[in-house]
Amino acid sequence: MARSIIVTGGFGVLGHAVSEQFAAAGDKVARIDFAPAAHQPLPGVLDIGGVDLTDAAATAAAVARVVEAHGGVDVLVNVAGGFVWETVEGGSLESWARMHGMNLVSNVTITKAALPALRQSGAGRIVNVGAGGAVKAGAGFAPYAASKAGVHKLTEALAEELAGTSVTVNAVLPSIIDTPTNRKDMPDADVSTWVKPQALADVILFLASDAARSVTGALIPVTRGG
Repeated sequence: MARSIIVTGGFGVLGHAVSEQFAAAGDKVARIDFAPAAHQPLPGVLDIGGVDLTDAAATAAAVARVVEAHGGVDVLVNVAGGFVWETVEGGSLESWARMHGMNLVSNVTITKAALPALRQSGAGRIVNVGAGGAVKAGAGFAPYAASKAGVHKLTEALAEELAGTSVTVNAVLPSIIDTPTNRKDMPDADVSTWVKPQALADVILFLASDAARSVTGALIPVTRGG
């Protein structure tokens, strides 16, 4: 039976890869994104653009639209987020607030909105995207890493909160993802060691599957290229 899938940040490189794989498996996919429209359309996928995931009312309305269209929510994949490289001394406090909002508050807002529907699913799944750089942060990573560390702790705490229910909560912790933006920002890097979006999507789909029904509260590093 086809499941109802929400992918936040679904118009981006990783979100598109995740959405494409769920759709190929026969699931009903909804992509929710801050951008007004997707650059890469996916046939049969419900696209909801222009949603600020830090806005509780707008986010709840987007989730309600998915529930109405697809009959509920079985899987929530929180891909939406952002990155900034900025030192503490030379940076701005605004960047801290922006990273907190984009990476953590957005995640909490839609998770809270989708939880009633996820609880009604026989096998609800929440998969968050954390960061390897939030486990051991380098210089310039402080605002980003602090917000992603919050995602890690949200994952662990929510998994404990939902223990005994049908909902599991896990996170993937990628190293550098092979995207056009990262290639542009790091033109001299050895991209063979970077994680391909499709490979990361494979791990996400596993965590959303019945095979991972006994896995919850896990923070899974995804670090190999190829």
